Amino acid sequence: MINSRGSIVVTSRTSGDIWSTNSFKDAKSPVLQLLDSGNLILRDEKATNSDFYLWQSFDYPSDTLLTGMKLGWGLRTGLNRQLSSWRNSDDPSPGELRNGIELHEFPQAIMWKASKKYFRSGPWNGERFSGAPELWVNPIFNYSFLSNKDEVYYTYQLKNKSVISRLVLNDTSSSRQRYVWVEADHTWKLYASVPRDYCDTYDLCGANGVCVISDSPVCQCLEGFEPKSPDSWNWMDWSEGCILSKPFSCQNKGVFFKFSELKLPNTTKSWVTGTMNLQECREACFKNCSCMAYSNSDVRGQGSGCVLWFHDLLDIRQISNGGQDLYI
Repeated sequence: MINSRGSIVVTSRTSGDIWSTNSFKDAKSPVLQLLDSGNLILRDEKATNSDFYLWQSFDYPSDTLLTGMKLGWGLRTGLNRQLSSWRNSDDPSPGELRNGIELHEFPQAIMWKASKKYFRSGPWNGERFSGAPELWVNPIFNYSFLSNKDEVYYTYQLKNKSVISRLVLNDTSSSRQRYVWVEADHTWKLYASVPRDYCDTYDLCGANGVCVISDSPVCQCLEGFEPKSPDSWNWMDWSEGCILSKPFSCQNKGVFFKFSELKLPNTTKSWVTGTMNLQECREACFKNCSCMAYSNSDVRGQGSGCVLWFHDLLDIRQISNGGQDLYI
């Protein structure tokens, strides 16, 4: 029902009101409508702007992201649109997985399992998330990422309106899956799934390590680093990561090693600007003794912008035919 305040209310004969929406504006003539997109909206029938909604279900996703939905933040209202897995196919109560955008200087897409980071798609580099090769040009959908003072979000649009596709957080398989509906078979076919492999495990190789799925073992130290606990590495325990092979001197920080085809490190302790070129970025990193690495923040064209990393570098993996350059 819609109550006198213009809010949607779900009631029970025995328990009274059990769920309701919050409407930030009174409506003279509230109408509840299900759009073709799957968005359930509450609008004022007498409002002059028919595109203004008092409330919409797309702002409160469950386990599924449909075309046109936003995954991320409305900064003016503090609205955080996250996916949350169902406990199982018959129980829609929240499961262990959450997927959303982590806000800081350089926002990144994160999947959490319980309270811990589980999978990281990496920051947006102008074309895609740096650790998401499944977002290469494809025949199914276009995608975009917006980050400004009002909003930070990812969204996708289907290229062919006759194609039906959805993203789903699956608690049973501990993964985020993209499905495409195949009309001829009347079934959902799996198109892509993350995590893809062992190297997608968050921070598998510890600080200053890199995961290379084609190597054995998969974890290595970045050039210039060595295992902090060599004995642990012999037992394939890489959690303590790597430390510098030689004592660090800020006065001698003149050499940067270039690594290609990498998922950029965790950006929690990073700084970013869109006004520097790569040479200016290098100089900025050189002048700051805490700076460990730098890269372009935008890879389009010849590359632009600057992102600096400070202290340990976390959750790096090699992505063949993808990723981007990182200077350490």
